[in-house]
Amino acid sequence: MDLAERLRALEQLPETERPAALAEIGATAASDVDGASRPALVDALLAMVESGEGDPRQRLVVGEALGQLGDPRLRAPKDADYWVQIPSDLGTIVIGRFPVTNAEFNAWVAAGGYDERSAWTDEGWEWLQGCDDPWPKHAADPASSQFVVANQPVVGVTLHEAMAYAAAHDARLPRSDERVWVCRGREKRPYPWGSPFGEGNANTREEVLGRPCAVGLYRRDRTPDGVADLAGNVAEWMADEVGGQRLVHPGAWDQPSMAAWAKALALHPADARWAGLGFRLARDA
Repeated sequence: MDLAERLRALEQLPETERPAALAEIGATAASDVDGASRPALVDALLAMVESGEGDPRQRLVVGEALGQLGDPRLRAPKDADYWVQIPSDLGTIVIGRFPVTNAEFNAWVAAGGYDERSAWTDEGWEWLQGCDDPWPKHAADPASSQFVVANQPVVGVTLHEAMAYAAAHDARLPRSDERVWVCRGREKRPYPWGSPFGEGNANTREEVLGRPCAVGLYRRDRTPDGVADLAGNVAEWMADEVGGQRLVHPGAWDQPSMAAWAKALALHPADARWAGLGFRLARDA
């Protein structure tokens, strides 16, 4: 049975069986789907992502397949719809809809971002000259393959690398008060969806996925303004410096639900990196 026939056969299945079947198709077909069948498969995968159907593991597979085929949701900082503008008591907050993805970061690396001296702070450039394992080296390691899927958040990025990427795109890291406002809104939500924390709402340790997932895969981890992955998926560097270290919002796939709270904070040195740490961009209005 070819791919087109398999996709048509999905429509004959009971709704409860479709997510598992589509996940199987995505896992087996994404690597070698032909051009004619690609749009139909992308549409089916995207529809499942947006529907919220399937168990976490099925959705993880579907999100990865979508990333391999070309996720139509992805944008670059130059695109107007990359950004969400949110009125607040702090003024208008302009923030990235998703954490920075591997697709974005890889494009910057390929364009010579690590040689672009003007994008790096003096401290960051000094760090880079003495660093024997910058992000591109980690990403090239075959053991990192599950962490460098195009539509997943980039992880393992130090503050220096995050700030250089932001500066190269006329952007910056969000301040903690901005991020808290975006997550809580005027309603003072403890999580993007409100409360309680519940189950299946964000990619935290309790989901047992053991890795990041495609951005926006957890539909409830999204504010009414459309800013996604604020509670889980990856922790995020922020602009605030405290005692020579930087604030991080710790909610991530490898952290417990306690870290997902909108006001949760952690401190890390600028050269910290781990497979649960990424970042998103902000911009002055």
